[in-house]
Amino acid sequence: MLATVLLLALPFCAAESASSYAGSTVVDSYPPPGATNTAVDAYFPDESQVGYAGPTPTGAEPAAIVTAVPFSKVENIFPLSRPNSADGVDSTFNVTRHWGNLSPFYSVESFGLPDASPIIPEGCGLNAVHLLMRHGARYPTSDSGISHFAADIHAAAVKEGFNATGDLKFLATWTYKLGAEILTPFGRESLFSNGVAFRYRYGQLLNAFTDLPVFRTTSEDRMVDSALNFAAGFFDVRTYETDYHQEIIIEENNFNNTLAPYDVCPNANSEDIGYFGGTEASKWADIYLKDAQTRLQPMLQGFNLTISRLVYMQQLCAYETVGLGYSKFCDLFTEKEWEGFEYYNDLDFWYSCGPGNPTSAAQGLGYVQELVSRLTHTPINVWNSSTNSTLDSSNITFPLNQPIYVDATHDVVISSIVTALNFTSLAATGPLPTDHIPPHRPDRTFCQPACSAGDQLPSLRRTNSYPVPSERWGGATDRAFMVVQEDSNGLCALPSFISGMHERIGQINYAHDCFANYTMPNPDNIIDGRYPS
Repeated sequence: MLATVLLLALPFCAAESASSYAGSTVVDSYPPPGATNTAVDAYFPDESQVGYAGPTPTGAEPAAIVTAVPFSKVENIFPLSRPNSADGVDSTFNVTRHWGNLSPFYSVESFGLPDASPIIPEGCGLNAVHLLMRHGARYPTSDSGISHFAADIHAAAVKEGFNATGDLKFLATWTYKLGAEILTPFGRESLFSNGVAFRYRYGQLLNAFTDLPVFRTTSEDRMVDSALNFAAGFFDVRTYETDYHQEIIIEENNFNNTLAPYDVCPNANSEDIGYFGGTEASKWADIYLKDAQTRLQPMLQGFNLTISRLVYMQQLCAYETVGLGYSKFCDLFTEKEWEGFEYYNDLDFWYSCGPGNPTSAAQGLGYVQELVSRLTHTPINVWNSSTNSTLDSSNITFPLNQPIYVDATHDVVISSIVTALNFTSLAATGPLPTDHIPPHRPDRTFCQPACSAGDQLPSLRRTNSYPVPSERWGGATDRAFMVVQEDSNGLCALPSFISGMHERIGQINYAHDCFANYTMPNPDNIIDGRYPS
């Protein structure tokens, strides 16, 4: 009997030869050809033609950011399948929260403010909210590393072939099913849900509008799609198109756009400067993926699992999960290796578009100028950054009296803007090392409440989450800095915030950091996003 069992088990342990289509790209298209014929539209009248809608009275606008205790958090990723790690040591370990910028939205605890709450403190009201948000979950960018990984798999399968066994057996028949650049269904859903949540938290501010709101985004497909899905959730699916104005700013080389500032900052597109984070992150990948390479390579004969390819496999876990709902790549890596991947992304962002890159503050400068303009209700009159003088000089396309501002941008831009805002508590432990994860390392919403003690501003709130401290600006002695009164809620006086931003704007040398001919300092000890003076 035992021999029979062993014989039955043997075929499942055998290596599987790669199919000729392994790694090939699979593309589907909907709607099917010919299915868009409008000849039968008359059979399907809309609600205005059908009538009989029943009573439609509206209620009062919600203001949960002021009234809701406890605060509602974003915690689930439905309808995505929650992946497991290879070791599964800790059942509470959530792989999806270790993907860095690729992780689905979730609420995080306060950074350095243990007693803080997202709720507006007692004695305060809310005058305005400034939302800066990332687009929703998307497919990989065009010509991404993971598409090259798929092409390499396919080339190996077609030419010499390869054999896969164990946890990698699925690669023998795996195909690449991801699109490029555009939102996934989950990305569309999450932006719609964010719009709904934003209405619950800040809807009451709509009562202060005298004109329709102007929300901004860029011209990329996923940016427009994100903005429209957010608006549909915030307003109403049937009416959102007439409930506000959607400004779409061109995102292309040589077009000024504070939501895509890299298009007018040449050094940000330089391989040696703008993509320096990739160089630093690869040093860490050689360390944290060494064990994975030793463990997984014996399962794949005829295809070399380089460290870069292992990184692509971790990225495939994230992209397939948000694009297809599930990925077998997730189960290949241990909890420690997922923590390593998260730090890999930290390094990439820190040194490419965060405090460790000399172009970051310059890229974020334009949005900071716009933020100050909105807070002070004062038009911009100096055009020395990525601000668009045509759009920002018009009170139609850049109004200064809105209670709600919504701007959709990219994760790298948010990183640059936070760097330009100079929240030094986020960079106090930098620069980040490339040989280990330091024990303590550090879409955002700006709220403008009015308190009985005077105008206050929580300097920064992470989207759907908690504030971060605002006790100081700047750092090194050659940098201007300002200290404001420490507050357990992360609040500072609005005049102090504006004054600090004016100082910070004066520090940043946009022309030099974006256009000058320089090389990255070695070592790179930058922690404020500016080239060292």
